[in-house]
Amino acid sequence: MLAALGGRQIAVLAPTTVLVEQHAVTFAERLRDFPVRVASLSRFRSKREQRDTLAALAAGKLDIVIGTHRLLSRDVHFRNLGLLIIDEEQRFGVAHKERLKEMRSQVDVLTLTATPIPRTLQMAMSGMREISIIATPPADRLAIRTFVCGFDPDLLREAIAKELARGGQVFFVHNRVEDLPKWTREVCALAPGARVGMAHGQMPEAKLEQVMIDFVDGRYDILCCTTIIESGLDIPRANTMIVNHADRYGLAQLYQLRGRIGRAKERAFCYLVIASEGALSAQARQRLEVLQRFTELGAGFQVATHDLEIRGAGEILGDRQSGLLAAVGFDTYARILEEAVAELRGQPIRSEFDPEIAVDVPAFLPDDYIPDTGQRLDFYRRLAQARDDSDVRETLAELEDRYGSLPEEARLLGEVMSDKTLVRRTGARAYELTAGRLVLSAGVDARLDPAKVMRLVQHRGSRWKLSPDMRLSYAFDDEEKRDHLVAARKRLQEVVACVAG
Repeated sequence: MLAALGGRQIAVLAPTTVLVEQHAVTFAERLRDFPVRVASLSRFRSKREQRDTLAALAAGKLDIVIGTHRLLSRDVHFRNLGLLIIDEEQRFGVAHKERLKEMRSQVDVLTLTATPIPRTLQMAMSGMREISIIATPPADRLAIRTFVCGFDPDLLREAIAKELARGGQVFFVHNRVEDLPKWTREVCALAPGARVGMAHGQMPEAKLEQVMIDFVDGRYDILCCTTIIESGLDIPRANTMIVNHADRYGLAQLYQLRGRIGRAKERAFCYLVIASEGALSAQARQRLEVLQRFTELGAGFQVATHDLEIRGAGEILGDRQSGLLAAVGFDTYARILEEAVAELRGQPIRSEFDPEIAVDVPAFLPDDYIPDTGQRLDFYRRLAQARDDSDVRETLAELEDRYGSLPEEARLLGEVMSDKTLVRRTGARAYELTAGRLVLSAGVDARLDPAKVMRLVQHRGSRWKLSPDMRLSYAFDDEEKRDHLVAARKRLQEVVACVAG
């Protein structure tokens, strides 16, 4: 509104014609009491309407134009463009964004998405782009219950019947136009007597628009459709979704699809149908696990973060929006990028401190406890990066919840990682633990107060020793040797008390 009332034009870019029409209606309703002129530009508009809209836009007679990729055409000219809003940014490719760069040299840009693409998210997390997170859901909304299952006619029949019995509507998503009619007949067989509609992007504009209007108005109970309904549609009565062949979709795409339900006060249910558990690829299994794990409202940022980990961050200056990190690994890539940004900004470069740990206890995650290598490495990483004891305990609790009671090796790993958080606080470069003693290699970057360390070492009866090469060691007595892991925790806390400041 501020941009429009200030004499600047606003362009709203959305990925689908259906979403454009919904935005156009919403904008017109909300701005009807203001002297603001709104128009839409999509294939739902006739050629004459499009010509009139383009002429008014070039002449400065339109304040807000809402359109699909049609807005990126060479024949679209603005008189005084001031703000560009990109809805569902993940749906636009690199070629589209290159065209946007030509439009926006002196234009404010606001991109909106529930699940940013890996490159965009990485740029935001590294400080190259600004990001704002809205994680508070609307009042009275409930989390969507998500199930992964095979194509079980009895289960799906019951799911559809329950939704229709409470006066709701159902989405059945199948993303192949060629056999969508066949699956529509299958759905009709599952729900005899239900009013079933079909929608996909290859339908004539007028027919597609009418089908969507009829579904919104409740003249259809079930809509069999492609992912054309993925972006931004708001249909509060639709609260059950069945996604066929869910393993073929991307993580962000599945999250976006699931977001089309649960937009009212009723509990929503999402069924992700797969062919068989054994046929899933490792990445597909990861995607489905993440979606089952993050079911709470406003979890898009966490989902996008896992998508970044699974697919990689892509090229900052190239045309790949994901991947290409295998050569250096994600952590190294992120550190290099963070240092480069800090250098350009003239900020101090902060290197992540990670002490070396060597202990004589069997601390690891057994293969038979977590069979999947990727999951096992993910938990190793989370434990190693824990900032304090509560982070470690939280990760161990999740392990126990997902895989059952902790084996002794996993419990010991948790204890060692808790000790590591204490070592990190001291700034020591390395920590060694044997049955007889513990050794901290302080180094020049240690955060210890020399006066406090000398008091610790010189205290009467102290078993602490400080060598000329700044190795602080403690020799356990016979009682401490019985459980040297517990004894080591107490001694590390003594050293933490010597931290400067």
